[in-house]
Amino acid sequence: MQHPDGTSTPVIDASVHIFSKSNKDFRSFLREPFKSRGFPDYEMDWYGAPGGEYAPGTDADRRYPGSDPELVGAHLFDERGVNVAILHPMARGIMPDRHLGTAIAAAHNELLVTRWLEDNAHADKFRGTIRVNPDDVTGALREIAKYADHPRVVQIGVPLQSRELYGKPQYWPIWEAAAAANLPVAVHIEVGAGVQFAPTPSGVPRTYENYVSFMALNYLYHLMNLIVEGVFEKNPTLKFVWADGAADLLTPFIWRMDCFGRPHLEQTPWAPKMPSDYLPGHTYFVQGAMDGPGDVEYAGEWFGFTGKEDMVMFGSSYPHWQLNDLTVPSSYSAEQRDKLCWRNAAELYGIDVGAGVGAQ
Repeated sequence: MQHPDGTSTPVIDASVHIFSKSNKDFRSFLREPFKSRGFPDYEMDWYGAPGGEYAPGTDADRRYPGSDPELVGAHLFDERGVNVAILHPMARGIMPDRHLGTAIAAAHNELLVTRWLEDNAHADKFRGTIRVNPDDVTGALREIAKYADHPRVVQIGVPLQSRELYGKPQYWPIWEAAAAANLPVAVHIEVGAGVQFAPTPSGVPRTYENYVSFMALNYLYHLMNLIVEGVFEKNPTLKFVWADGAADLLTPFIWRMDCFGRPHLEQTPWAPKMPSDYLPGHTYFVQGAMDGPGDVEYAGEWFGFTGKEDMVMFGSSYPHWQLNDLTVPSSYSAEQRDKLCWRNAAELYGIDVGAGVGAQ
């Protein structure tokens, strides 16, 4: 990527959403008794974007956006200058039947590996996120074991819309397996309307703008619970990626959590550090088009607060409507720019995208 000052850096796109070509196509990856079961369509979303869900041109030749590796690769690598793309299959949320939810996750994983990571012209530039069902620990562990050694699988994906906060003990075996496999856990807002609670703590909003403005707060509830329950203390190598924004919300919330946590650490002897001490090395965010203060003079300073510059990765959200070009605020330092564009993602996912390249 060429920057305004004449330098260039690699680009890792940490949030590329992929889909099946159709429900019929997706069912070809399912087996009975689940192949004939009902589950939400990708388009079953109570809060669809008013202008349409997908960016113009991503549905070329009437192909479902994000479903064709050749087209996606051409858009990302040839037109947008991306070096490596982290693929995140869009699943269907939490199902009432945990066995069906696990089958859907397994089908997405088979689609990801066979169609995207192995058998196409761009496979060497794709990295993948395998999906697991947090409501079925046994099934989740089975999927992790199946794909943990695949050279292009780099993380585990779970839905933001969960039945419980992710620090709760019933999820610990999944996080322990992720840490043992050295795979980060990516949390993303799901498509399709599965079993879920209201998207805000105060109930169900009426409009899309109300929904999209506040939905990302749920990441912070999960993060705070992981800290308070001692999950990061128990698993020193565990990493979580909050894959749909909210880094801009982190600083005031963690400041507040430190303020209340300081006099009450005796209540959580299993997590004896200050809450903010558990952020480095454990917490990452994918920064989208609408996050942060924008290109203002204090953007670089804000990026440095709470160590966000070591946590944030660029993600385009391809092929969704908020598909954004990588724009770096002019007040970022060269080091901050490198971290956003590629370095944080390269270190997290173990990607060699020109070691020592940086700004040239």
